[in-house]
Amino acid sequence: MASLLHFLPLILLMTSSSSIAQTPPSPGYYPGSRISSIGFDQGYRNLWGPQHQRLDQGTLTIWLDSSSGSGYKSLQPYRSGYFGASIKLQPGYTAGVITSFYLSNNEDYPGNHDEIDIEFLGTTPGKPYTLQTNVYIKGSGDGKIIGREMKFHLWFDPTQDFHQYAIMWTPNEIIFFVDDVPIRRYPRKSDSTFPLRPMWIYGSIWDASSWATEDGKYKADYSYQPFIGRYQNFKISGCTTNGSPTCRPPSTSPFGSGLSQQQYSTMEWVQRNYLAYDYCRDPKRDHTQTPEC
Repeated sequence: MASLLHFLPLILLMTSSSSIAQTPPSPGYYPGSRISSIGFDQGYRNLWGPQHQRLDQGTLTIWLDSSSGSGYKSLQPYRSGYFGASIKLQPGYTAGVITSFYLSNNEDYPGNHDEIDIEFLGTTPGKPYTLQTNVYIKGSGDGKIIGREMKFHLWFDPTQDFHQYAIMWTPNEIIFFVDDVPIRRYPRKSDSTFPLRPMWIYGSIWDASSWATEDGKYKADYSYQPFIGRYQNFKISGCTTNGSPTCRPPSTSPFGSGLSQQQYSTMEWVQRNYLAYDYCRDPKRDHTQTPEC
């Protein structure tokens, strides 16, 4: 009994900490709420797998089965802006399946492209989804893909409801948001480590069994098909390639750019409680390839 009493304060502290770490503190500023939603057809078109895409009362449903996945693409390329969508994921066995929302210029610069990713890595029952954020600059280096992955678990179940996921890309920084909560900031430290060329906006669902779930340990199992991703509440507020040169992207904070101290504090809270992987902290990575670390 004495030994149990000795450890009781520690047990209570651990229980208390885990129960508290549920909902992020308020970021104090909500950039997404200042941007009006658009219909899918106002900003996007089908890119591939049209037979696996359906639009119904503002909700776009795309799905993957053993015959095909599906993807969509923005009508215009952008050089900066806020890009978001509310997404609802499929519960159950989704190993090997990627549901994504991202910026890319791969079709314009194949093999030498830039990309900013929000990717949901499929999972197995009982394990949480992983949200992977990633940044590519000019595709590859020395024949290798140089990713800048930061992975997060979420403070909610993304299969139960729609949540807003967004990328803010300005000439100085990239910020990833979940329900207007900043979870990652990637600053421009040099031209060689920051995407500067115009990009299109994409969404897709596809089979990435070779790496998506626990480094490829679990593959897509088509006995669970179809795998479904749902998107709605699309938001685009950006500077198009052919738009005015004086165009400015929307503000990320009350200051017009950067993040406020309250937003930084909220982001740090998320990373302290829900960060699952940081490429800069991976001892197996060659950090000469990622000098921003």
